[in-house]
Amino acid sequence: MSHRHYKTLWMSDLHLGNRDCKAEHLLNFLNNVSVDTLYLVGDIIDMWEMTRQFRWPDAHNQVVKKILSLSESGTRVIYLPGNHDAPVQSYTGMALGDIEIARHCIHTTAAGKRYVVLHGDQFDDEVTLGQFHAWLGDKAYDLLLFVNRWYNRYRVWRKREYWSLAGYIKQHIRSANLAIARYRQACCNYAKAHALDGIICGHIHHPEQRYLNGIHYINDGDWVENCTALAEDEHGNLSLIHYLTTDSVQNTPANQVHSSKAA
Repeated sequence: MSHRHYKTLWMSDLHLGNRDCKAEHLLNFLNNVSVDTLYLVGDIIDMWEMTRQFRWPDAHNQVVKKILSLSESGTRVIYLPGNHDAPVQSYTGMALGDIEIARHCIHTTAAGKRYVVLHGDQFDDEVTLGQFHAWLGDKAYDLLLFVNRWYNRYRVWRKREYWSLAGYIKQHIRSANLAIARYRQACCNYAKAHALDGIICGHIHHPEQRYLNGIHYINDGDWVENCTALAEDEHGNLSLIHYLTTDSVQNTPANQVHSSKAA
């Protein structure tokens, strides 16, 4: 990819330390961008997975070094820990080196639009149907990633590009779609209650942006299934970047905020 500069970049759900993290793709992406402000929107290091089986390949280490290098060379880095890196939440309001730690924050775009930025696990109680439902969903997702991993090994053997089978299956499961809809609604309710233009989050590994009752909902996706990020240019335009596809950018011009009420 050619080198690009962004005013702001949001990335979440890297899940470094997890075998399904696409660290090589992520490193290549980071090596080809420069950015004024970088938001790390939670689940950056998968501490859950690492307590079960410690795994830290060199590519994962190189991603951390790259982020540290960005923070030391003038990029403002804000880390908003999620549920898989929950221990970092205890450092909220502090800084680790040049990296700021926050549970949530407000970002104002170059166009003057205000978005709350947070991981999204804050809404788990509104989205899930109790602890058993959450456990079942976690185990089912692990199975999807297992199938996805072996399917893409087959695609590599056939000299084909990566394709998220897990994402495709998830989109065709009614209960998953209902959970995504509940999550989206909870996020928008929060933004509306705080008189904001929108919300930028991660957590559910489902990149998208849309308007819901005048609130701009943006999920920046993940680097486990989709390899996506959200970017802002100098004019406040927001673009959802799909790193692995040729149709790589979904744009939302800054002047469209509040212009649509699509559900």
